[in-house]
Amino acid sequence: MSEPQPNDPAPAPGRAPHGPFRPGDQVQLTDPKGRINTITLQPGKLYHSHKGSVPHDDIIGSPEGTVYRSTGGTEYLAFRPLLADFALRMPRGAAVVYPKDAAQIVAMADIFPGARVVEAGAGSGALTCFLLRAVGGHGLLSSYERRPDFADIARANVEKFFGGPHPAWRLTIGPLEHHLAETDVDRVVLDMLAPWECLDAVAKALVPGGIVCAYIATTTQMSRVVEDLRAHGAFAEPHASETMLRTWHVDGLAVRPDHRMIGHTGFLVTARRLADGVTPPARRRRPAKAAHPAPQSAHDDAATPGRPTES
Repeated sequence: MSEPQPNDPAPAPGRAPHGPFRPGDQVQLTDPKGRINTITLQPGKLYHSHKGSVPHDDIIGSPEGTVYRSTGGTEYLAFRPLLADFALRMPRGAAVVYPKDAAQIVAMADIFPGARVVEAGAGSGALTCFLLRAVGGHGLLSSYERRPDFADIARANVEKFFGGPHPAWRLTIGPLEHHLAETDVDRVVLDMLAPWECLDAVAKALVPGGIVCAYIATTTQMSRVVEDLRAHGAFAEPHASETMLRTWHVDGLAVRPDHRMIGHTGFLVTARRLADGVTPPARRRRPAKAAHPAPQSAHDDAATPGRPTES
């Protein structure tokens, strides 16, 4: 098999670029201190910094992992951005879903190639890119975004990363609970403030055994969506979790955790769709004593030790 040449046509939208750098490619230039600058290759252009310049023409046609020396003598290492890099640096409207959470969503929601997936809350498009990578060109991702300005940002970011419109993506402006038209959906991902408002629509769209995954920020949201999933009747017992990421410093004998880490960013709640007409078996739990307090009667109040009673 011959190696792709720099004048070969770019990969079709939805496919990861590979081979020598081509005009229009995004490239990360990393200096010796680990600082990253992302450029878009254009013939005849120069990358400028206070440490000199690097001609784009020197980069075009060379393989990834090449080192270039600027006119000021600084060496830069060149790679195409990974999706995790792109997600953290993309233009934002809404906050992006961090790669650690996007990876957990893809894993815990069991997103697979060819899946039919619904996403509520396209935001800035970071999670959308991860979901499109997972479903592939033969799947379908239908994203719903309430705000037109966020939808425009998400569309621009997705098309920038994939090099054009992705063949498996449909974007609808409007709330999911009012516009959801898909049926026989395999997975639903809810990245929104009040995912419990969509449970009726989600239950109608999901196939039996399908998964709903809610990504929420606060404990009160997590509690509400878990209790509403339990009370709805169409879902099995939900599971809640969060993921924390800590990097390590490794240099010879100096091996220790880094002083900074990515702690709490959000919670994930997942649940599976039951077959129609099925009542889930009662879940045996050992809740805390005050988890579900029962209202006290007037007689109980009067009999409480230490509480004054009428003579």
